[in-house]
Amino acid sequence: MSRDIGIDLGTANVLIHLKGRGVILNEPSVVALDKQTQEVIAIGNEAYEMIGRTADSIEIIKPLKGGVIADYDIAEALLVLFFQKIHSQRWFTKPNVLICRPSNISEIEQTALVEAIEKAGGGKIFMEEEPKVAGVGAGIDLLDPSGNMVIDIGGGTSDIAIISGGDIIQSTSLKIAGDDFDASIIQYFKDKYKLLIGERSAEQIKIDLASAVFIENQAQLETKTLKGRDLVSGLPKSINVTSNQIYEAIHEQLAMIARAAKELLEDTQPEIASDIMEKGILLTGGGALIGSIDVFLSEYLNVSAIRANQPMSCVAIGTGIMLDLIQSGKLQRTNLSWQQKVARYFSRLKRRLIG
Repeated sequence: MSRDIGIDLGTANVLIHLKGRGVILNEPSVVALDKQTQEVIAIGNEAYEMIGRTADSIEIIKPLKGGVIADYDIAEALLVLFFQKIHSQRWFTKPNVLICRPSNISEIEQTALVEAIEKAGGGKIFMEEEPKVAGVGAGIDLLDPSGNMVIDIGGGTSDIAIISGGDIIQSTSLKIAGDDFDASIIQYFKDKYKLLIGERSAEQIKIDLASAVFIENQAQLETKTLKGRDLVSGLPKSINVTSNQIYEAIHEQLAMIARAAKELLEDTQPEIASDIMEKGILLTGGGALIGSIDVFLSEYLNVSAIRANQPMSCVAIGTGIMLDLIQSGKLQRTNLSWQQKVARYFSRLKRRLIG
């Protein structure tokens, strides 16, 4: 029996929604590889736990960058193994798959996504733009003709879109997101405190303390201990860190996202802008969990910004809703364009010649 599945193939995490069961997989987009044999040792949660703790013979790879495939073979292996994980029983036919993509990716990048899903075991494949699906998962009714705005801050990209009548009418995509926040946090403590921390430590301190606004009241400041290596002595070192330090590390990147959202709003038709003013802006993705980001964006944009329920799962949940709409005939499938078909043909030809 075929089961429809939706995939949020994120830079930081892969989420898979199985029709009738909801989100059944949510694991990091990480692969551990044996450098000598090129054999996959671990994926997902198991590989993530190995970050910063591996021998020189093991390489940790994140095959997705900026919302697109950076390492095709590793991404394919990751998907194959995730597909195997969710097969609680043998499927008689390949599942239909809805895959999400960032707003502004090339035809070649889209083709790579489709090919990877096909090789992993997908049947009929169709694509939707990620901010639209995130909006649906957050509660937007695609059949409603009025305007809605979504800011989806993921691991590799921040997608900002204005949606009306089931379509994205304006959008922009920035390669500024969760991974960049982590990198800025690492650099901040390296420069200011001569403290070297790893990716996992940076991500965890972001989750624990990140704030989009500077906290004036010292009594409200949260404090955590951050551990790393002293770049001067080379010895282990720990310091106490507050939310304001994480704010200093990431506020410029948050401001860039806010400026992009403002530019999109300023170019919006008056009626649509009025709808957005009335409904507010939906915040989705892992970045929506940053402390007071709704306050920061509301003040910057002069429009209420609302953090969605389960912001990290909105895309995956949205795929399930859209699969139902497609099956009921209320929503058309998004088929491959002729450019994508041509790109896929030459991509396959190239692989046959090389391999």
